[in-house]
Amino acid sequence: QVQLVESGGGLVQAGGSLRLSCAASGRTFSSVNMGWFRQAPGKEREFVAAINWSGGTTYYADSVKGRFTISRENAKKMVYLQMNSLKPEDTAVYYCAAKITGIAMTPPSYDYWGQGTQVTVSS
Repeated sequence: QVQLVESGGGLVQAGGSLRLSCAASGRTFSSVNMGWFRQAPGKEREFVAAINWSGGTTYYADSVKGRFTISRENAKKMVYLQMNSLKPEDTAVYYCAAKITGIAMTPPSYDYWGQGTQVTVSS
């Protein structure tokens, strides 16, 4: 079992920055691959970024590439999403997710989910 709790969401103006955090507890965190997803009202949950267990490999959606950075600190059981140059279209609930084996960009592939944190970007 892996429990995930996101934090760091909020209201920010376009062009601003936010840093989301995801605290994990439970099984050995350092062996788990992690991802960030988001879901806007009326839309499907979509992939944002993923990072492998060691932090050595990362993946990004084209829409956030160059603006967002995913990272992790295994000793602290934390995953982060640094979001810069935010746009109104980044407004969504952001979810942290854990995948026990392999790394993927599709929500159904992930085994554990947090409750989400709201990010609102005003124009």
